[in-house]
Amino acid sequence: MITSDNHCKNCQITGQGNFCSSCGQIYLVKRLTLSGLAHEVFHFFTHVDKGFLYTLKSLVQSPGKMQKDYVDGHRARHQKPFSMFFLCATIAALIYYWTNLVLMNYFNAGDSKEASFFHQYMVILQVVMAPVYSLIIYLTFYRSRYNYAETVILILYNLSLILIVSSLLQLIKLIVPDFETRYLELPIVALYNIWTNIKFYDQERKSVTFVKTIFSTALCFLVAGFVQGYLIDLLS
Repeated sequence: MITSDNHCKNCQITGQGNFCSSCGQIYLVKRLTLSGLAHEVFHFFTHVDKGFLYTLKSLVQSPGKMQKDYVDGHRARHQKPFSMFFLCATIAALIYYWTNLVLMNYFNAGDSKEASFFHQYMVILQVVMAPVYSLIIYLTFYRSRYNYAETVILILYNLSLILIVSSLLQLIKLIVPDFETRYLELPIVALYNIWTNIKFYDQERKSVTFVKTIFSTALCFLVAGFVQGYLIDLLS
């Protein structure tokens, strides 16, 4: 046990205890070994299992309730909203990109402009659009007890699952190359948002929440489609 003064190798501060009072790093830093790296990998996947996969499962099984619980303070077991969003956006971008490459190389389908866009800019686009979606939802439900920041949390979690579902729907094109996935995406996203918002905005009448959700979802789709199409043409 460390009981005397110790020197922090990270910030060069001397102190007592096990951890540096300045930067929080442990004083006793072990040499890197293969077993240590294996432990880091195990810890990472254990963390993902408790955070990422648990949150993804909750978004599927309890949409709206999961986000409501997080906003109300039940946060320990969930992946943080921003890291969850970035992980899902990255996974979705890769699936979109590789699907388009397969379609172009083996089916004479797909779109090289879209493939390049999804590979380079999709995550950035979603980061930029998330506050816009949040503003649309916040203004639509402005009489609720939730502020804009809490609405951002709702949207980040919603987008996380929606991006994964949307990217998986792209795989249908590997069987039917000319299939327009938007015809499935819109009803699925609308139904998921309705289910989510009814649970999240539980103080409103369900019929009112239903109408507001249909309106806001359609508006978000129109804005997203316009911005994405404009950027693909501009960047090409």
